Amino acid sequence: MAKKKETQGNQELMETLNKSEAFIQKYKKHIYAALIALVVIVGALIFWNNYSKSRNEKASTALAQSEEWFINQDFEKALNGDSLGTPGFKKIINDFSGTKAANLANYYAGICLAKQDKWEEAVKYLESFKPADDMIASPLAVMALGDCYANLKQFDKAVDSFKDAANMADKATKDGINNSVSPVALKKAAIILSEQLKKNDEALEIFKTIKEKYVGSPIVQQENFDKYIEYLENK
Repeated sequence: MAKKKETQGNQELMETLNKSEAFIQKYKKHIYAALIALVVIVGALIFWNNYSKSRNEKASTALAQSEEWFINQDFEKALNGDSLGTPGFKKIINDFSGTKAANLANYYAGICLAKQDKWEEAVKYLESFKPADDMIASPLAVMALGDCYANLKQFDKAVDSFKDAANMADKATKDGINNSVSPVALKKAAIILSEQLKKNDEALEIFKTIKEKYVGSPIVQQENFDKYIEYLENK
């Protein structure tokens, strides 16, 4: 009986194998095409990963020299590079689009142009910068964008940027309070609200928030915010 079951099982196995073989023969062109496509996709992914890694490394190397010029306040050279072919921030942005270095170069380029009072061009680069979830660099970039808007007399945009910078800086901290960036950005917003947009009530609330929320910040410890509050309460 067991032998009969074994023979039956072998027959079923052979039938399955024969059906599988027939299926492969019938659709072998499609199967081979799918396998080739899979190999191509895997190969492309490996190539792209290696290419991206190499590209990011080259971009970071190029950025380092431009950063040095930036630190030394040689803003023209930092933007456009030198006569020896070392690229500046503008070329890094064009040649290495999509890399972290190119994104950071947008920030640097915007600051370089702002330092030269080229506000409209500075806005173009600062708006292209994609902020991250850090406590300092990204909020400072958004605050710099607010400064550019203010110089272009686009005061509503300036206020929004300063508020965004403060919110971004606070969210990146564990306790929701960034004493270094947020009060500075909010003070800029409050001054524009009061002096340019004549929104004294909103400015007053911001000054009160700065005084109460950012008690440990250098700006609150060094400045007398009561004078701003008293001035607006009596205005």
